[in-house]
Amino acid sequence: MPVESIYIPIGTKMPDFELKDPFGKVYSTKDHMGKIGLLIVFTCNHCPYAKAVWPRLLRLAGEISKIGINTFAINPNSKNSDYPEDSVSEMKNKINEWKINIPYLVDETQEISKMYKAQCTPDFYLLDREMKLYYHGRLDDNWKDENLVTREELKEACLSLFRGEEPPKIQYPSIGCSIKWI
Repeated sequence: MPVESIYIPIGTKMPDFELKDPFGKVYSTKDHMGKIGLLIVFTCNHCPYAKAVWPRLLRLAGEISKIGINTFAINPNSKNSDYPEDSVSEMKNKINEWKINIPYLVDETQEISKMYKAQCTPDFYLLDREMKLYYHGRLDDNWKDENLVTREELKEACLSLFRGEEPPKIQYPSIGCSIKWI
């Protein structure tokens, strides 16, 4: 049964963090913040919702990097033995297989996922330069079939942030598999 992302007030200051990728390289929000902002996505390898949007996420990450918004993907499920597809070794495989060209980070202790109140995979957080939440909602209006998408809410939010506009008034929650808490 799918889980929705929870409401977090827009403008909430989100915590800085450091995490490693599956190869041991350390990334921090401070070092990876773009000129305009940072998109953080809690996701994984096994969840059908996450798998369905990975290609769209990667395309969007490429587009928004050109306007000064960088992207992190974070796997909160890497330590859960019930889902070996989310293991660190499988993350390495997926980075190659899916041609993931954004930092795909491991939240081994799930501390960052808990601090962000992440609930599902995927769960999207768009932050401004001051680490304040600008958008927390779904990627678009059809997770199953990108050919049926009529509204790309996350992309629209990224463009609004770039233009210096107010955050979108309506932000529909993301849906996906629950995070597998250890």
